[in-house]
Amino acid sequence: MDTLSVIDRFAERDWETTADGTVRFALVGLGWWTVDVVVPAIEQSSHCETSVLVSSSQEKADRLAERHGVERGLTYDDFHDGDATDAYDAVYVGTPNAFHLEYVETAAELGKAVLCEKPLEATVERAERLVEAAEAADIPLMTAYRMHTEPAVRRAKELIDDGFIGEPTHVYGNNTQPILEMNPDPDQWRLDSDVTGYGTSVMDLGIYPINTVRFLLERDPVRASARMDSSHDAFDDVPDQNATVTLTLEGDLPLVCTTSQHAQQDTQLKIIGTEGTIELAPAFHGEATLHLSSGSLRATIEDTEYTAVEEMREEFDYFADRVLGGEPILPDGRHGLEDMRTIRAIHEAAERDEPVDIE
Repeated sequence: MDTLSVIDRFAERDWETTADGTVRFALVGLGWWTVDVVVPAIEQSSHCETSVLVSSSQEKADRLAERHGVERGLTYDDFHDGDATDAYDAVYVGTPNAFHLEYVETAAELGKAVLCEKPLEATVERAERLVEAAEAADIPLMTAYRMHTEPAVRRAKELIDDGFIGEPTHVYGNNTQPILEMNPDPDQWRLDSDVTGYGTSVMDLGIYPINTVRFLLERDPVRASARMDSSHDAFDDVPDQNATVTLTLEGDLPLVCTTSQHAQQDTQLKIIGTEGTIELAPAFHGEATLHLSSGSLRATIEDTEYTAVEEMREEFDYFADRVLGGEPILPDGRHGLEDMRTIRAIHEAAERDEPVDIE
């Protein structure tokens, strides 16, 4: 493969089919991510439209619907009651983790396709129920991993598959952010174990390097070791203010991952092989930049126009493309469920202070 041709084709939609049409979305959960990122992403998309907004408050749903030119605003109860089902084709679930299940179950009962934020739920058991509900109703279900359609990641996978780095030998990942600077409220849901699930840093941030490596290398974790600590008062209810994780991937490949919700923002992913390296830095918070090294070759692929909005635009258009064309989805619900099992094993390993097999 000509590496320069990969660089030239940075933003190519190699996943796109000839499917035509529009998927109308009901967006469930109107937090800042949905309002500030998802709504603009859908406005930029080729095959998506926001037709319904769903919130706990009718006033909020109506106010945001009017602001963004959306047809309908519904309360959560309205959604569960099946109101306005003729106004949308698919459901985006952007609520806190522990509430995903109930909205996916309702969407399944209504026969609507679902794009559900990751992680799929708060626990493995609830995630299993979520996936089973979608499968029983035979609806499309996608886990919202935007890195799968991020151009820098797709070009990296193309190079890895072609042997650019040779045989992978080591993987390093980091994802950190200062959550209390972003939201100073110590009572926020990401610090509430009843809502976030097993913890905060691995569930919300560590999942990015773990899942992106699964996509890039097509290898799943089979064993986990971890150390965690929570020293800040705001993190009393969660065990992983800071976490260091070592996963053994299929083929005995080590992945070392660090993550924290109480550190300077920093994201990176580096895959080292016998013949070269591929690094994403920054990696996971928009504006992914790809650094390549093999022999005498050094190259950087950067597109400063690509932000989280553009990443979500690609994710939504990919989902719509698959729904419209009746094509298989990756990452589907089963794919997201595997990450939940990995996260559970990571927390068990930290609690027991010994390696845990992932089952």
